[in-house]
Amino acid sequence: MTKYREILRLCSLGLSQQSIADSCGVSKKTVNRVLKRAKELNIHWPLDENDTDAALAAKFFPSSRQEASTRAMPNFEHIRKELMHNGVSKKLLWMEYMEDCKKINELPLMYSQFCYYVQQYEQKHRASMHIKRNPAEQIEVDWAGDVAHFTNPETEKPVKAYVFVGVLSYSQYAFVEAFMDMKQKSWISAHVHMYEFFGGVSKILIPDNCKTAVLHTGSWDEQRINQSYQELAEHYGTAIIPARVRTPKDKPNAEGIVGNISTWIIAALRNEQFFSLYELNKAIRQRLILFNQRPFQKKEGSRESIFLGEEKPYLAPLPATRFELCELKTATVQFNYHISVAGMLYSVPYELIKKKVSIRVTDKIIEIFYNQARVASHMRMYGRSGQYSTIAEHMPKDHQEYLQWNGDRFRNWASKIGVNTYTVVTNILASHKVEQQAYRSCMGLLKLADKYSARMLEAACQKSLLFTSAPSYKSIKNILVTKGTELLSVNEPISSVAPHGITRGTGYYRR
Repeated sequence: MTKYREILRLCSLGLSQQSIADSCGVSKKTVNRVLKRAKELNIHWPLDENDTDAALAAKFFPSSRQEASTRAMPNFEHIRKELMHNGVSKKLLWMEYMEDCKKINELPLMYSQFCYYVQQYEQKHRASMHIKRNPAEQIEVDWAGDVAHFTNPETEKPVKAYVFVGVLSYSQYAFVEAFMDMKQKSWISAHVHMYEFFGGVSKILIPDNCKTAVLHTGSWDEQRINQSYQELAEHYGTAIIPARVRTPKDKPNAEGIVGNISTWIIAALRNEQFFSLYELNKAIRQRLILFNQRPFQKKEGSRESIFLGEEKPYLAPLPATRFELCELKTATVQFNYHISVAGMLYSVPYELIKKKVSIRVTDKIIEIFYNQARVASHMRMYGRSGQYSTIAEHMPKDHQEYLQWNGDRFRNWASKIGVNTYTVVTNILASHKVEQQAYRSCMGLLKLADKYSARMLEAACQKSLLFTSAPSYKSIKNILVTKGTELLSVNEPISSVAPHGITRGTGYYRR
């Protein structure tokens, strides 16, 4: 508003109209107009205390106010809501307002007056309240609008790096780090590094309304926290309260710091060249330390001094382990009671064959859940694909028993039957390039003792060794089938213990 009182006061001091205009920030024409109108109304300095600038304006130029009062006023609340839509301007709304006035035969405001009254209405709704923040109460996080750059040493081309900003609301102590993208892994890693930088955790975490933080359902009051982000909050014992859509004042410190970061860190590094993200972040950290140590302009201290002295002692301690980002998957258990993750196979209890299970994958651990209960856990494998991680307890009983078989077990079993059986089993195991290939033959041979008795099996092995030093399972079985009863008439005593060093029966040397 024009400073009517000041114009009259300076005029009483004898200043020229040009000097008065320069002092009051108005044109010389306005000063001349006011002084002329004051002379017409016989209004001189000094003035009464009630003669404010608004009161003088009503006295000097009442016609303009009366003219505006006779015109139809627009619906300012409707205009304020419409201006929130993309593409809607004051010019468009004024033209629509003109059409409405024409329909009801009322005089409309001119465009300049329309804009003036809309502006006055908006200013009434821009009133903001200072909310006192308690130490360690909340952290505001966001991605900076400006990006940093480093040079790819191979292509010599610039590479974009996206800057994450986290701010403690009370002290305004900031954390900044650059990442290759703004995806989920970078978002979670940024929070983990931020908490470690602060050395503690706040009660509340206020993120922007990005997809890595919030699952959008169509309405801001029905939004759900991203599952990985929620797990991070549970791990650190904090609560996530996302800012409302298009409401930057929900996180004013982050919004304000972002602008300062763009100036004092990103822009300050514009003339420096970096050849990796590591070098860029190293330079950012050095600038960040100076930024936090810079004194405030309108209050005592710095961000760092207030953080160390008043806020850090109240932060909740960090958990014992660092949070690991997980990837959630589902899979159907195969007939070999394993599920596949990134080309590796991990066992689950065989009772879950053909069941769908949920899988939680981190860089180190594979966790498998069925009906929200964890049924298996494995260390994650890397390297050649197709590797198996099998827990014996997950296998059927007969499969567990099969795993227990090895060459020594077959030899011990055979030695309890007799020296000839021991010799045959040893020769069968030695007849294959891979010992495991002989396990089925050894198992079949020793199982013949259950059908024909251990004495008859020992006699059959003895008879077989008379003809060959490497009898097979099939040859011994044929002997038992064709000459089973005759074997018991053999006069040679059968030893029940296999003495070491004898590879052929005594009959072989007697002959």
